[in-house]
Amino acid sequence: MKDKLKTILQRASAEVQKLKEKFAARIAANTNEIHRSYWALPPETRARLRLVIICVSILMLGIVIGLFVNVNRPVKFDKTAKTLTIENTGAMELKLPGVELNPNIYIFQDAVVVTVPVDLKVPGRLAFNAEKSKVLSARAPGRVERIYAFDGAQVEVGSPIIELYSPEFLSAQQEYLLSSKTAKVLESNKTMSDLLGDAQITQQAAANRMRNLGASEGDIKSLEKNGKTQYNLIMRSPLQGVVVKRSVDPGSIVNAGDVLATLANPKELWFLGNVFEQDIRKIQKGQTMVLRSESYPDKEFVATANYIAPTIDPETHALLIRCDVENPEGLLRPDMYVSARLKTGDAEAVVVPQSAIVRVREMRYVIIKTGKDSYRRFAVKGYDLDGKRFAVTEGLEPGMKVLTDGAVLLNDRFAKQEE
Repeated sequence: MKDKLKTILQRASAEVQKLKEKFAARIAANTNEIHRSYWALPPETRARLRLVIICVSILMLGIVIGLFVNVNRPVKFDKTAKTLTIENTGAMELKLPGVELNPNIYIFQDAVVVTVPVDLKVPGRLAFNAEKSKVLSARAPGRVERIYAFDGAQVEVGSPIIELYSPEFLSAQQEYLLSSKTAKVLESNKTMSDLLGDAQITQQAAANRMRNLGASEGDIKSLEKNGKTQYNLIMRSPLQGVVVKRSVDPGSIVNAGDVLATLANPKELWFLGNVFEQDIRKIQKGQTMVLRSESYPDKEFVATANYIAPTIDPETHALLIRCDVENPEGLLRPDMYVSARLKTGDAEAVVVPQSAIVRVREMRYVIIKTGKDSYRRFAVKGYDLDGKRFAVTEGLEPGMKVLTDGAVLLNDRFAKQEE
């Protein structure tokens, strides 16, 4: 029996050995085949294959490391109770037990009620004063020979702007000289007084014709004194200001009525504002407004209402008002957007710095101190005073400790607790 079992074991061992050799030979053959196939691939394909093998190896290594590392370790949560209380009115009460706010960052002030002006805001823009602006136009056909003042040039009353050749101007000068000589001849002959009167009338008519064409009094006196006609007519500035726009170039042919240049005084401006329907009753002609511009936030400009439109603009449903603006330094420019303030009365309010107001969407909030380590945030109503201060008309009571500096930082604590 023992010999028989021994024989069976020997045969089994021999079969296992044969299988091992057979598998080893097959693996070697497959390995050689893989090697041959790999090196038969193009270099670009071999590079991509190596990259894939490296990525798979890194992934397998990460899986093995993850099996030995406990990623489900317990996380410690702060089990302290929420210190934020939300009231029915929407106000929030925050308690910070054991937390002392830095007095250099968080500054509280007592709320004090004072009398403040009630202002009406009127948005609008600036424009040149049309009453103080002039359009220089050709009064007879001609040709532009020279331009003395281009766009933006500063001009005085009587400054030359454009030199224009005009046959009608030459004709008017000759008529004036002829009537002037005739009048001088007739003055010496007393028997022809009737003809003298006609000659003087003709002379005056010729002078008026020259004036209508644009000649100055100096041009007429110079013609009478020298007796020589000028070939070109010099168009002069009728006001002190700047050349806003030049409409012609040297050599241009113009007809009577063509615009040559537009002149205006930059120190004489208009404010064109829009007043909404609910505020129309507060606006009257002659009222004084204070203008502010983003270009000069620390400066105020005075404007006086001189015109109120008789109708409402159907598109904006606003009433147009016009004001004369004092601009002695020339800081303001036409088409600048400005905001006007009109004082319409007085009101009682708590005035706080703008830094005390926390803005969340359309709401405005303040934070007050209610205890040693408790704070309250609630909504208030009011309006901006001058860009630096805010007048709170509803919400604050006298004596409350208002957070004027650091309100945004403390509001972040409210927001985190609310989450």
